[in-house]
Amino acid sequence: MSSSAAHRSGRSHAAAPDALMLFGATGDLALRMLYPSLYFLDAAELLPPGMRVIGAARSELAHDDFLQRVREALEVRADGEVSEAAWARFSARLVYVSFDASKPESFLALANALENASRTIFYLSTSPGLFGPICTGLKAAGLAHAGSRMVVEKPIGRDLKSCQAINDVLADAFSEDRIFRVDHYLGKEAVQNLLALRFANTLFEPLWNKSAIDHVQITVAETVGVEGRWDYYDDYGALRDMVQNHLLQLLCLVAMEPPASLEPDAVRSEKIKVLQSLRPIHGREVERSTVRAQYAAGVADGRSVPGYADEAGGRPDTQTETFVALMAHVDNWRWAGTPFYLRTGKRLPERSSEIVIQFRSVPHSIFSGSDLVANRLTIRLQPEEDIALTLMNKTPSLEHGGMELTPLSLNLSLSHAFKDKRPRRIAYERLLLEVIHDNQTLFVRRDEQETAWRWIDAIRTAWDRQAVKLATYGAGAWGPAGAFALIERHGHSWAD
Repeated sequence: MSSSAAHRSGRSHAAAPDALMLFGATGDLALRMLYPSLYFLDAAELLPPGMRVIGAARSELAHDDFLQRVREALEVRADGEVSEAAWARFSARLVYVSFDASKPESFLALANALENASRTIFYLSTSPGLFGPICTGLKAAGLAHAGSRMVVEKPIGRDLKSCQAINDVLADAFSEDRIFRVDHYLGKEAVQNLLALRFANTLFEPLWNKSAIDHVQITVAETVGVEGRWDYYDDYGALRDMVQNHLLQLLCLVAMEPPASLEPDAVRSEKIKVLQSLRPIHGREVERSTVRAQYAAGVADGRSVPGYADEAGGRPDTQTETFVALMAHVDNWRWAGTPFYLRTGKRLPERSSEIVIQFRSVPHSIFSGSDLVANRLTIRLQPEEDIALTLMNKTPSLEHGGMELTPLSLNLSLSHAFKDKRPRRIAYERLLLEVIHDNQTLFVRRDEQETAWRWIDAIRTAWDRQAVKLATYGAGAWGPAGAFALIERHGHSWAD
């Protein structure tokens, strides 16, 4: 839901923030995504006038050196086309503070930087180990006041217990209505368009159920490896790093019931019902319904790459999965019996994220000599955002005595349909704008997050207890053979 639509709906909003403090200001996420997103918002005149952007990190940096780092990051993201007028306005907002969460005096420096600011957005773009000390320090320094908001990046924990511990610390300093838990997939235009596709068109919703839909596939594929994040990734793996958040969020948006409105809790309450309806995967079922694997050496992006265990910092005995495929079931009236296949992995042949809605075949064909292809709706999230619907169509011909059919695709490309709009906005632009306007619709509620962890933990526990074997696949392949067997034994195939 856009912020302008939120205003038109009459929902009240808190006063505009007067400062945004970004912890981890010199980190990869901040420089690659957050500062460019803030710059683009400022260039579009969407940031509140006078709102300062205060970066906090351990490095000792002079103000000019900090500005230079941010400017270089913008040049990369904007392909060198940084508006000097927009940069002058944006750079005037920027402040840098050297900060160490382990030192109480650092919070005094934050307080000085926030002088006269009573409505601050705090953004934690740090390692999860700093979430607690920062929140505790902000509260002790009197900075977690009623007008402030807290934005938290994933991962929030690596299981239910650690997630609850972090959420308890957050809740001690900030009320739930002031906590914004980020899943950046929810900021993507194509993901938000799922709501429009389903609930603004009479065409799909009557068919959006087990009677018309045969199965659903959700794939998030990456060509990259761990890219220098080996220590982090080896502690999480694909199940915790990707399935628990991105893939389950997409599943929720596909499977949820129509919400009463686009109010934050109306949408999020429907999503949690889906998570609560997920059939647990435990015991021996984990061997039939899940596949876990790790990439070995191979060829990716046209070059030879090492296996996961041989990446920089790797260990030869690691048992961490870089690929997961699983079959999930949503046990409710709408979806009972319809499988949802989820798949994600690193070092796959292409970078892509898509949702495939596979409709059932027609019950009887009257067209002799033609193989009918069941309708398929494909929603692509990246690298391009578009929607394609496969339909059967008569092949132009004067042949007598029969009718030859061919599957054709109706395509809706967002970049082509909206040529006057800036293409491929950063998902964080939307998310930051929603935080500024105090709209939590695109953020994850605590009970929603913890319910997802409970389902994931059952799978992890079953993997350990059943000693599920870690398969391997060559870099550049679409995963191990078991991933294909998982879906094919039910008469389906991946839509590669």
